Amino acid sequence: MSYLPVVGITMGDAAGIGPEVIMKALAHDSVYNTCRPLVIGDAGWLKKAGQIVNSRLILNVINDVCAAKFRPGTLDCIDLGLIPDDLVFGQVSPVAGDAAYQFIAHTVELTHKGELDAICTAPLNKEALHAGGHIFPGHTEMLAHLTGIEEVSMMLVAPNLRVIHVTTHVGLLDAIRRIEPGLVKRTIERAHETLTRAGIDNPRIGVCGINPHAGENGLFGYGEEEEKIVPAIEELTTRGWDIQGPLPADTLFFRAGRGDFDVVVAMYHDQGHGPVKVMGLEAGVNVTVGLPVIRTSVDHGTAFDIAGKGIADERSLLEALKQAVDLANRREEPSTSSTRKENV
Repeated sequence: MSYLPVVGITMGDAAGIGPEVIMKALAHDSVYNTCRPLVIGDAGWLKKAGQIVNSRLILNVINDVCAAKFRPGTLDCIDLGLIPDDLVFGQVSPVAGDAAYQFIAHTVELTHKGELDAICTAPLNKEALHAGGHIFPGHTEMLAHLTGIEEVSMMLVAPNLRVIHVTTHVGLLDAIRRIEPGLVKRTIERAHETLTRAGIDNPRIGVCGINPHAGENGLFGYGEEEEKIVPAIEELTTRGWDIQGPLPADTLFFRAGRGDFDVVVAMYHDQGHGPVKVMGLEAGVNVTVGLPVIRTSVDHGTAFDIAGKGIADERSLLEALKQAVDLANRREEPSTSSTRKENV
């Protein structure tokens, strides 16, 4: 039997839908055909979520990875015991925010020990995270801090579309100030490396402009494209890389959706997130590019408005697990022949 990667699934914010989608996703026996899933969270709260979604999963509460059973019908959980019984679904809680951080921190420790092959994260709530004393914009920045990496990129993956971001969780004015040729270059390099590793030879990369119509030769903006983006593209194309841009974002995403590009480089958060989420939150996956560990995530939030009601959709978590498995299986593989149908 081929090796099945061990994927650590963090429970996220207990007051959100994370526990419910975990209980639903791991009820799919097919998950165990491709990986060995292990939840890092709170067993008591997972049991409560299981009751809400009428799950038949049996919890195997453990302290160490070696005690996991990794078999269908059983949910293995390293229980940190941080969630009180009186926590309320759908409400911001400092306790839940701190616990979400602790779940991640413990999972990163397990990867450092070589006990996990990948991390897959359920959503956290930024307000709760901050209330719990952990001032990070989100998972991406937190994982960079915990792994000692100065700079990473967020890549969103949806059917027929991949988007990597030059900037993410900052205001629009701050994002424009931060964009500079070096950052654009490093972001494109991370995208190229990730897709090459996934088996796409010389990936086709489309780079968004900042202004409407990518500035339209100075008609819009103050020359941001020429100053901040063009130098990076010119340098990287000397390597023989297939890069086009800066291009108007509106038409670029249309072209990428029909298959003209393997990845789009978005300049700021909403420029990239909007098109992906229009395609369906249930199909989107967030991949953190540049970490020393593999990390994928659902592409939705804690959904406090429906938390505790048992109606949350687990499909994004299932997709995130598939991406984590694919990346883990390819981590040590050299890039092979070209294909445009890889998962990443």
